[in-house]
Amino acid sequence: MEIYVRPGDTLSYLSQLFNIPLQLILDSNLHVMPTEMKPSDKIHLPGYVLVPYIIKEGDTFKKISSQRGIEIDTLILLNQTKDPLQLVTGERIFVPEKVMVPIAPERNPLDYKKLTKLIKNLQRVYPFMEITKIGTSVLGNHIHEIRIGKGERKIHMNASFHANEWITTMILMSLLNQYLVSVTNDYMVRGRKALALYENVELSLVPMVNPDGVDMVLNGPPAHIRDEVIGINEGSDDFIHWKANIKGIDLNNQFPANWDLCRKNKKPKAPASRDFPGIEPLTEPEAVAMAELVQRNQFDLLLAFHTQGEEFYWGYEGLEPSESELLAKEFEKVSGYRAIRYVNSHAGYKDWFIQEYQRPGFTIELGKGINPLPLSQYPRILKCAEKIFFTALAY
Repeated sequence: MEIYVRPGDTLSYLSQLFNIPLQLILDSNLHVMPTEMKPSDKIHLPGYVLVPYIIKEGDTFKKISSQRGIEIDTLILLNQTKDPLQLVTGERIFVPEKVMVPIAPERNPLDYKKLTKLIKNLQRVYPFMEITKIGTSVLGNHIHEIRIGKGERKIHMNASFHANEWITTMILMSLLNQYLVSVTNDYMVRGRKALALYENVELSLVPMVNPDGVDMVLNGPPAHIRDEVIGINEGSDDFIHWKANIKGIDLNNQFPANWDLCRKNKKPKAPASRDFPGIEPLTEPEAVAMAELVQRNQFDLLLAFHTQGEEFYWGYEGLEPSESELLAKEFEKVSGYRAIRYVNSHAGYKDWFIQEYQRPGFTIELGKGINPLPLSQYPRILKCAEKIFFTALAY
């Protein structure tokens, strides 16, 4: 919600008036010097939306504020061109409405276009979110990173490395939505105030690592490469089980953690719908973007959301720190998912992260069945993922 300040308004006063933590207002207005605000400066207030209201006979600002449980001055501030003493029946004013539940909850698959729209809608309500482009896909789609919080502890989570695991993007965006609501309303999560988590943790999210692949699974291939990808798909125009990026390279087999062993063990020796690791590590722009993200930030904890198996993997070659086992036990307890320390798998994002930084990394295999998992599993998957998500933030 955007407002224009009046003479004498301060960010501290606006924090009290709208019951918004001052830090969130500061983080939503990095372009503003609090001590140098001028009348008519535009300020973003997080956690609110503007709702139109038509004046009825007998309405006053006092009556409207009483009915809605808001301060009279919020109405005066939002309707500075109106005379509070001479409201006209039938005219429109705006009232502030605090967002108490997640906006636009996900009910349908998110392709790249829908994801981009959802990110923009969330940022309008929660302008303390930082959105950056960390890279582009083969077809030029942006790979978005969402960052929340200013704490010293850095946590990264991602989804949709694999195209047919698009439900993980829905899950991660829903978790983000819940977290934003919790922070702006200072709800309790996992026994701690959400605002305290915001102040202690810097959370990095990449909700769709493989936008080209997700779009192809959900919408079919672009016309200009249709013949090429049908060839990679062994002549089939059914892409529902496609796992790789648009070039037929499995992005989660692209990282330099025993990559040679991975290539030797994988059956495909050329581009395929799944499992082909490429001709060498880090050839694909999506994988490069994710590697550079870690190199710039050196996160304290990494969670990669995949499907399926109702289990998670947490070790690699004995390089994981002791903290990993404690976290694994906690994740296992809250989610009911099975913790697996080692699997005969290499060249994954989590594997490389542990190898390079000796910090806790987890691959979370959400749900159970055959990918892509049906939307009927979404509520159950979300419950388990939510417990892991907030446990990671609060640990």
